[in-house]
Amino acid sequence: MMDKSLGPMLNAYPDSLGGNLRGAVQFLSSPEVRGAFTSFYILPSLFHSDLDRGFSVVDYGLNEELAAREDLNALEDLGVDLKLDFILNHLSVQSPQFQDLLEKGEDSEYKDFFIDWNKFWAGCGEIGADGVLEPAPEYTKDMFFRKPGLPVLLVEFQDGSRKPYWNTFYQQVEEDEQGKKRYLGQMDLNIKSPLVRDFYERTLARLAGYGAKIVRLDAFAYAPKEAGARNFLNQPGTWELLGQLTEMAKPYGMALLPEIHASYQEGTYRTIAGKGYMVYDFFLPGLVLDAFEQKSGRELARWANEVIGSGMRTVNMLGCHDGIPVLDLQGLLPEERIQSLIGTLVKRGGFVKDLHGAKNVYYQVNATYYSALGEDDRRMLLARAIQLFMPGKPQVWYLDLFAGRNDYEAMARGGAGGHKEINRTNLSGGEVSLGLERDVVRGQLRLLKLRASCPAFRPEAEISVAAQGSGLSMRWTTGGDSAELTADLEDASFEVSLCSGGESSVFMRQ
Repeated sequence: MMDKSLGPMLNAYPDSLGGNLRGAVQFLSSPEVRGAFTSFYILPSLFHSDLDRGFSVVDYGLNEELAAREDLNALEDLGVDLKLDFILNHLSVQSPQFQDLLEKGEDSEYKDFFIDWNKFWAGCGEIGADGVLEPAPEYTKDMFFRKPGLPVLLVEFQDGSRKPYWNTFYQQVEEDEQGKKRYLGQMDLNIKSPLVRDFYERTLARLAGYGAKIVRLDAFAYAPKEAGARNFLNQPGTWELLGQLTEMAKPYGMALLPEIHASYQEGTYRTIAGKGYMVYDFFLPGLVLDAFEQKSGRELARWANEVIGSGMRTVNMLGCHDGIPVLDLQGLLPEERIQSLIGTLVKRGGFVKDLHGAKNVYYQVNATYYSALGEDDRRMLLARAIQLFMPGKPQVWYLDLFAGRNDYEAMARGGAGGHKEINRTNLSGGEVSLGLERDVVRGQLRLLKLRASCPAFRPEAEISVAAQGSGLSMRWTTGGDSAELTADLEDASFEVSLCSGGESSVFMRQ
């Protein structure tokens, strides 16, 4: 029986492939795809949510419009494990907890479930005319904000009183003709509340019940807060919280995957790995693109050998539901190379996302990976081969698999905040069927099935990666089995060869 821990993982929304999760199950069950994936990362619109395409969770019940319990059972029958999101830092304003607070105010059992901004900062500043406490500069000089201004949402209670609550991410206030306000947003949780700890325990149990083997901890670095601290990756609060969650997850055998973007030079990934957690390889997407542009795999090989030498466990990717990471490359590539890469991606139709509203502080480039590669089938297939020969568990964005192009119409429909929709095109059942006939899709699926089934790709494998000139070689060896990729980054030619029992064969060549 093959070890599934390093098997390929599909990544999609529940409605990305055929309109609902049942369509995704049919896709995974099809003869062309079956056996290519051992895991499925389903994004959180699987749950009841209202904003940010799933990341503003109302509650962790299944969204009946998109998924049913039978769909999860069908995935289990296929032998496909799940990776699911747990958004630690916040819940939707529409959550039962916040709605109870809005209705009952100080009489609500959830009055300390969220963070009363003024209470948090009491004694650290002055209350302004709007009723919001402005912390003194010495408390905020090191703070990390995701958006301009103070991270608050000023809400009105039924008795007419108003109170600001901590709101790191999205917010939206609507008003009807009678002047009644309706709030949308992601309200930060008070992790010091016993009710929040109970909520964490119940949510992890629920995710385990859905079949989750990996839980991605979204926005975990923002959850621990202290006056005067950075309020992003605070120490020791961040590690204390992760330790508590690890203990909660142990009974269910779930692995935790903390999600964080930080520059290579900060070394945050090393800290996370050193504490025993899996690490998101947010460096690989940019390094592969850079390797093609530079016609050299030297930096890519250097990173691969760091992963191999350190023994860190990674989840790697090319594209994903967010943009292509570029902030992460700082310290790994020279600054002029990063700027050159960003310029190339923008010329190919990508859009730069700046960091927490600040201009000229790059964070991501929003584009499909196929468009980022110049919409070149040969490069797409080689990029996938490189990913599959990297150490770690490969995560595959569904639209990359189908060589999807930048979706500017979806961006326009998304309005001011719609930049991410460029890489989130939903595919109908008919479009999936047509896509499966394309050579670039068939080639990727063939490589994915190899990665899922070849005995060389095991946790105990000896992995070697080397680069010289425009050449790149990557090899996995386990016992008497080996798989090797040799490639030329100048013309995107490559060969995958296998060896078993002393007999060698060519698996794929372009």
